[in-house]
Amino acid sequence: MLQSTALLTDRYELTMLDASLRDGTAHRRCVFELFGRRLSGGRRFGVVAGQGRLMSLLRDFRFSDDDLRYLHDERIVSRETLAYLESYRFSGSIEGYREGELYFPESPLLTVEAAFADAVILETLALSVLNFDSAVATAAARMSIAAGGRPIAEMGSRRAHEHGAVAAARAAYIAGFTSTSNLEAGRTWGVPTMGTAAHAWTLLHDTEEDAFRAQIESLGTDTALLVDTYDIDEGVRRAVELAGPDLGGVRIDSGDLPLVAADVREQLDRLGATGTRITVTSDLDEYAIAALAASPVDAYGVGTSLVTGSGYPTAGLVYKLVARQDAAGAWISVAKKAQDKGSTGGRKQAYRRLDRGTASEEIVRLASGADEPRDARALVVPFVESGEIDATHEGPDGVRAARAHHARVRKELPVRALALSKSDPAIPTVSA
Repeated sequence: MLQSTALLTDRYELTMLDASLRDGTAHRRCVFELFGRRLSGGRRFGVVAGQGRLMSLLRDFRFSDDDLRYLHDERIVSRETLAYLESYRFSGSIEGYREGELYFPESPLLTVEAAFADAVILETLALSVLNFDSAVATAAARMSIAAGGRPIAEMGSRRAHEHGAVAAARAAYIAGFTSTSNLEAGRTWGVPTMGTAAHAWTLLHDTEEDAFRAQIESLGTDTALLVDTYDIDEGVRRAVELAGPDLGGVRIDSGDLPLVAADVREQLDRLGATGTRITVTSDLDEYAIAALAASPVDAYGVGTSLVTGSGYPTAGLVYKLVARQDAAGAWISVAKKAQDKGSTGGRKQAYRRLDRGTASEEIVRLASGADEPRDARALVVPFVESGEIDATHEGPDGVRAARAHHARVRKELPVRALALSKSDPAIPTVSA
């Protein structure tokens, strides 16, 4: 059964639509732009994510009989508008940055060209998806960089809305995480899943030894045993005693992690389990991960900090009308001029200038048809053309493509972008 996404919106989108149908401006061609005026939290770059999810949600952006009945009963729009919405299908075009791309202030992440009636009612859905997914992806990229190539798993489902948890796992995987604990993210988006046992498993059994033995019998000696339910030293000793030196891993979820990891590594090596991996969890963020860089840690698991954007749960993106046609069909640039909340009028094109493969400038300029800047990479690709959605951005294949794209473009970052401290964006945004 089709689940409509049309009411995942704010009321004023539909009241504006209603009024525009009354005064004749509903079919005026418009350009809306989704962008961020600044990077959240003094971060040096952003990672845009959610475009593939948005395209799938756009396919279901239809007003069902139940939707229309609700709008009628609540007297939100007129009968004429209800008739219009009954056959609503987005028929415009959308282009923007590829999912997994880096972005900076004023980057035109999505550009929607359509009749006002088509474009205005997408605002809330587009912002809801990209603000959350980009916040998670940006945090995930910073954590992945801090991990320095060590595997890093997403484990935040219990700290997020049930559907947000799936979106977070998807965004984190695109931005460099290697797996998730969330099975729905695995089924829907093809994200590799992981997980063995929690403290409840140990507490269920009469002894820690019984719990470890049962887990090994079920999952084999390559499993990871959680060794900190009681005493860590005893847990490690018992784990190696039962599984032998080929024990796959141990997980530590408490304590002063740099000190504990060092002690556990020394103990494992002394017991002959030199190949046993150490995974640490316990309220990690990018700063805690960076602090463990010199520790004998093989993998990380991150939960709360990731799904909340590591302190910045929204990317702060906005959706603004930047151009429209007048009554004669001529294009007019329009812009909001409010202090600290302004916008720049006109349809944009964007490029990233590279200096021997390293990003040096974000070029955002009016789409005038001028030649592409030299030594620059074009950033804008099509998502929807005349209502036809490009399916290559959707589903597990779209996630894999976005992940691969992010890995490529992350290599363009200058060294100063990799620091975790607050600063100006790593590269300037210029017009050319």
